[in-house]
Amino acid sequence: MKEDILGTALLDYQNGNYTEDITTYSSLLEDDVLPLPYMFRSFKEMPELEQKALQLCKGNVLDVGCGAGSHGLYLQEKGLLVTGLDASKGAIEVSKLRGLKNTAHSELLKYEGEQFDTILILMNGVGLAGTLDGLEPFFSKLKSLLKDGGQILLDSSDIIYMFEDDEDGGYWIPDNINYYGEVSFEMEYKKEKSESFPWLYVDYNTLQRAANYSNLTCELVMEGEHYDYLARLTHMK
Repeated sequence: MKEDILGTALLDYQNGNYTEDITTYSSLLEDDVLPLPYMFRSFKEMPELEQKALQLCKGNVLDVGCGAGSHGLYLQEKGLLVTGLDASKGAIEVSKLRGLKNTAHSELLKYEGEQFDTILILMNGVGLAGTLDGLEPFFSKLKSLLKDGGQILLDSSDIIYMFEDDEDGGYWIPDNINYYGEVSFEMEYKKEKSESFPWLYVDYNTLQRAANYSNLTCELVMEGEHYDYLARLTHMK
């Protein structure tokens, strides 16, 4: 995305110019709102699933899609060495302003850096893969950034519940959909709208199969309150 909708909004909030939230449009969900204060939440304000992920972090941490830096700042306060990575220039600027010491402005697949003990990818982190087919290069990149014995902590949601029940107790999914968790999104802030971008929600069984295919062990750490879950991926030996 050429437009840095997220970064612009985060900078406004950081600089005390908060007047509205980001509106999101998707191919599947109804129009929704991303409240800017939520991006600046404290540990106590985070969902239990995110808190659990942060408690499992160890060593040198890469926070992928760091946003306003809330996760990284918590870990930094706990004494961990954290690098916040985001494709949004504004998000990186806000993370720096809030005190995150190490940051990198880059898309994940283009990022060239050291290896990490923990790679953290929250707020439906697996969505960055874009599509089901995108999981293989996504996992390949993550493995290249992982130290021996390292871990990947990521979350997603099974959005099958959003499809209507059919008469047999199953779900009716349109024929033209490759995988029901592949969604396209647009974001709008102060009348500026982003280009459409792909985003992936993946059920745990599908994630586990894709991880195993990429020679990663996948374990279910925790299930959230609304079809969401936290998974931990490690190198197969």
